[in-house]
Amino acid sequence: MMSDWDKVKEIIKNAGFSHMGEIRMETVELMDEVRDMCQNGNCGMYGKNWACPPGCGSLEECRKRLLSYRTGILVQTVGELEDSMDWEGIKEAEERHKKCFLETAEKLREVCPELLPLGAGTCTLCKECTYPDSPCRQPDRRVSSMEAYGILVSDICAKNQMKYYYGPESIAYTSCYFFDFSS
Repeated sequence: MMSDWDKVKEIIKNAGFSHMGEIRMETVELMDEVRDMCQNGNCGMYGKNWACPPGCGSLEECRKRLLSYRTGILVQTVGELEDSMDWEGIKEAEERHKKCFLETAEKLREVCPELLPLGAGTCTLCKECTYPDSPCRQPDRRVSSMEAYGILVSDICAKNQMKYYYGPESIAYTSCYFFDFSS
């Protein structure tokens, strides 16, 4: 009989990501500097979405939430670009990654209902977020970004032997899933 960890790896392996790799929890660092980039407007979603700061909680609240998880898996979708200005290719890779990531999260929840998925970019489950006027419509499916949790993506990739940069004619979208059981 397959263990939950084997089921998780099988689901992710068959999902269609370009790369996957285990996260050693001691390599997960939540940094104020990354959170500051959110507040400084790097993506423009600060204070506009329940999955982004400050709606997703303080860095300390995120840290406390993350401490209950025992292992994780990084996933990446790498898209090939015609050149660095290939916006269609960039958008296509992003859409492919987000679709695969969300579909996989739903499958993983069947094995691990307490899954913590951290995506690439802001939550896009709803056409328009209710933040801050009304509660989140989908709190059990909402996905914060790795950056919203203060994780520097290039850093966690390097610390877990996963490439972050695949060359000038490519784009990589990286996300992760955290689980409350051991690998």
